[in-house]
Amino acid sequence: MVGVISLITGMAGPSGFGSASTAEQVTQGIDASNLTAIITGGASGIGLETTRVLALRKVHVIIAARNIESAEEAKQQITQENKSARVDIMKLDLCSTKSVRSFVDNFIALDLPLNILINNAGIMFCPFKISEEGIEMQFATNHLGHFLLTNLLLDKMKQTAKTTGIEGRIINLSSIAHRYTYFRKGIKFEKINDKKGHSSKKAYGQSKLANILHANELSRRLQEEGVNITVNSVHPGVIMTPLMRYSSYTMHLLKFFSFYIWKNVPQGAATTCYVALHPSVKGVTGKYFVDCNEFKPSAYAKNKLLAKKLWDFSNKLINSISKA
Repeated sequence: MVGVISLITGMAGPSGFGSASTAEQVTQGIDASNLTAIITGGASGIGLETTRVLALRKVHVIIAARNIESAEEAKQQITQENKSARVDIMKLDLCSTKSVRSFVDNFIALDLPLNILINNAGIMFCPFKISEEGIEMQFATNHLGHFLLTNLLLDKMKQTAKTTGIEGRIINLSSIAHRYTYFRKGIKFEKINDKKGHSSKKAYGQSKLANILHANELSRRLQEEGVNITVNSVHPGVIMTPLMRYSSYTMHLLKFFSFYIWKNVPQGAATTCYVALHPSVKGVTGKYFVDCNEFKPSAYAKNKLLAKKLWDFSNKLINSISKA
């Protein structure tokens, strides 16, 4: 009940921020000129605002984008407003493991540090479709691509954290929709690609649940290693962005009747930017954030056995794709 009231009123939580806070407000006064970040899907929606605000705080931002033309327009928009912004663009298609591997190879070749990885890109409520590599599209794009990307960049992040002494941060963008997934199991491991019984909304919820489970399991593993990298997941809020292109009519109708819970884009990017840069989040890992405050996720999301099962399942899927 408290969460609903704070959402409607914008009342600040323990962090000092709330649903009405913007990305600029939660990063005010932070100088991040010694940091480098990769943001997937950083050319549109809340990803673009995250890129803009991190660049405003002097982070060197690499936009990982499928649509290079759109990314170039985003970069131009940011650099026109902020002449000193350091923004670069690299090609990445998350539904292709081949593209993910190529992106990582190209990034490593640049010999840049990597302090922050923001797994922001995603698709939502799209009709049933199988990727070219044989994986249900929302699971492939929202989870599996980010899972592989993160694993392949881990050594670079570990190296950066060790040599600089600066804590690395990984942020997975999840959603409150992680609560609305397939009944009983949460994730349909054996039938991940089955069209029968497929629900575009539950498949989205499944992929968002996977984002939290991935963050939690990776956080656990890094803590066991004693690595100076945190991993958290965030719900940005309900925002009308290009992500909703497959359900725009439904969402506009929903927004009409629930206008008081919707955020604008600067508010939607706030939690991501807060967890990425704010000093009060130092050392905090394996948590789920809503409105710039820690929040309790679903029982499935807290299930450690489910997180381990997803980790093993994801690795198995990627290995099978590599051998095909």
